[in-house]
Amino acid sequence: MKDLTLKQKIVQGICDMLYIWKQEIQSTFRDQGVLIFFVLVPLVYPLIYAFIYTNETIREVPAVVVDNSRSALSREYLRKVDATPDVNIVSYCADMEEAKQMLKERKAYGIIYIPADFSSNIARGKQTQVSLFCDMSGLLYYKALLLANTNVSLDMNADIKMQRAGNTTDRQDEITAYPIEYEDVALYNPTNGFAAFLIPAVLMLIIQQTLLLGIGLSAGTAREQNRFKDLVPINRHYNGTLRIVMGKGLSYFMVYVLVSAYVLCVVPWIFKLNQIGIPGVLPLFILPYLAACIFFSMTASIAIRNRETCMMLFVFTSVPLLFLSGISWPGSAIPAFWRYFSYIFPSTFGINGYVRINSMGATLNEVAFEYHALWLQAGFYFLTTCLVYRWQIIRSRKHVIEAYKRKLEE
Repeated sequence: MKDLTLKQKIVQGICDMLYIWKQEIQSTFRDQGVLIFFVLVPLVYPLIYAFIYTNETIREVPAVVVDNSRSALSREYLRKVDATPDVNIVSYCADMEEAKQMLKERKAYGIIYIPADFSSNIARGKQTQVSLFCDMSGLLYYKALLLANTNVSLDMNADIKMQRAGNTTDRQDEITAYPIEYEDVALYNPTNGFAAFLIPAVLMLIIQQTLLLGIGLSAGTAREQNRFKDLVPINRHYNGTLRIVMGKGLSYFMVYVLVSAYVLCVVPWIFKLNQIGIPGVLPLFILPYLAACIFFSMTASIAIRNRETCMMLFVFTSVPLLFLSGISWPGSAIPAFWRYFSYIFPSTFGINGYVRINSMGATLNEVAFEYHALWLQAGFYFLTTCLVYRWQIIRSRKHVIEAYKRKLEE
């Protein structure tokens, strides 16, 4: 290399980079494990996850009733609750113990308790109440039961107020029932569903995690096939840091450009999720995200000693990273330490930016913090990847020299 001109060095570096790119592409499609993480998991896992939550909201939640009032008014209340699409009254119990037993047996997920003085208190002009006991192991069940009972109680409250007001016109009745009229507008999630809220975040996390697993598996394979258990093979083409990093990174980028288009555009379209992003904004945002994820994964692959190690190191991180992103758990409620810790991972900025662009129609200026953070991460992890592979090249050379000296001594 010292005898070559600058132009010859550049040409040789480009040729070596293309050789490494070709080798990495071939090894990706020859290795069934890497192929599963790079192709099969991104293709199938989003579909399975979205199919589970495709109904968006839960309907006809089983509930039981303890009606100690047994009056016409209590029966009207229960009839209206049962008529809502959210609740299905499956049984009328004699007491609370019987109702609790049905909850333990999972025959119901909530108990509607009406006290004995329910109707008599209303007749005397006193305030009464209905108690709702919910199985909080499923928050969606709680949401359905609470909304149904709240809406029915508000509706009956309005009827009772109108009956006692002595009004003579419909307009007076309207004012009596609702002195302050309100309008509930659900922004960016009109169905108030679980899929539109969680699936976009999961899709972005899938890209990072499959890259971590696939690149980690590839690194483990490289070490197992290397005589000295190094990450860089003994090959004249693997003689420069930049050509190795760029060659490998380009191969992963080309595969994941197609994977990202499917995961982030096709899957939401199949399941009719919100897609109101401005054309052209999402590709510009995904570019630094993919670069940051690729170089982050290549840096993390230094810890992989064999093919199985990546499964033990990376799989368990998926759920914590989803919480740390601030989507599954409110970001304002995350302690400062964990919030800053989450900045290590590209998924934190990628998830927040993608949700705002795709589901809320944000522009790049409106996600400037996430966009710039991803470029900074891409640059930082590119440098760390170069350091990792430079160290591996030096180690590989030392091992070759030591092996050559031992051979001469023998």
